[in-house]
Amino acid sequence: MSRKHPIIAVTGSSGAGTTTVKTAFEHIFRRQHIKPVIIEGDSFHRYDRKAMKAKVQEAQEKHSNFSHFGLEANLLKELEETFREYGETGRCKRRYYLHNYEEAKPFDQEPGTFTPWEDVGDGSDILLYEGLHGAVVDEEHGINVAKYADLKIGVVPIVNLEWIQKIHRDTAKRGYKPEDVTDTILRRMRDYVSVITPQFSNTDINFQRVPLVDTSNPFIARDIPTSDESMVVIRFRDIKQFNVDFPYLLDMLHGSWMSRRNTIVVPGGKMQLAMEMILHPIIEDLMEKSRQAG
Repeated sequence: MSRKHPIIAVTGSSGAGTTTVKTAFEHIFRRQHIKPVIIEGDSFHRYDRKAMKAKVQEAQEKHSNFSHFGLEANLLKELEETFREYGETGRCKRRYYLHNYEEAKPFDQEPGTFTPWEDVGDGSDILLYEGLHGAVVDEEHGINVAKYADLKIGVVPIVNLEWIQKIHRDTAKRGYKPEDVTDTILRRMRDYVSVITPQFSNTDINFQRVPLVDTSNPFIARDIPTSDESMVVIRFRDIKQFNVDFPYLLDMLHGSWMSRRNTIVVPGGKMQLAMEMILHPIIEDLMEKSRQAG
């Protein structure tokens, strides 16, 4: 962790909705005139699309498991080093993974490839990571990404909703067939359980969207449940850490209630508002500590 150069990690599975939290942070940064460095988790995949496809095929032939969720498919020691370096110096290296032709065109590259690494961070105020592994701890492999993040956010919708969101995103925006996305979900399940899920015990705040409509068979769902068809469960690991003012939140977020002493439930349509109300004072505090440390 670093008082002078704070780091925020937004962590969630593929299709979980981490972009929503990233957007909330960007709104806060804009209002507070904060200059962020934004790191995308996909840029720390070990293999480009072509090489990854070959590795998956090789694993299937050996009846073993290999997925983007797993440790071996990602540069997690490098991610840990990126967090450490930024926390100490306010600088780090960054690249992008180009998912589609729209993203790849400005770089004159093929989709599924990486841009070159570049130096970033000079003059920045904060680092925001959004991806799969922002709170990973694996003692066996000597990996501890979580210890360098000052604020760790988990985005964890009910798993059937997560799958619906992933299927719709990958078919609509990335051109995959529904059956291919289903195969990917199944292939990733072991790594989902052993690598992705344990992170949400390390996160400081978890946002979990719970649909109020039937999602029993996510593989045939025609629509993603809307925000108004959902509730959001917001859990704080330590309410004293951020001095959470629950009475104020309950008063401002109509229709919300406390389900446990560290958990507030809010209507899905107020998710963005709830995020910004909760995160705004936390960011203010991080930046004040940063100024004091400077």
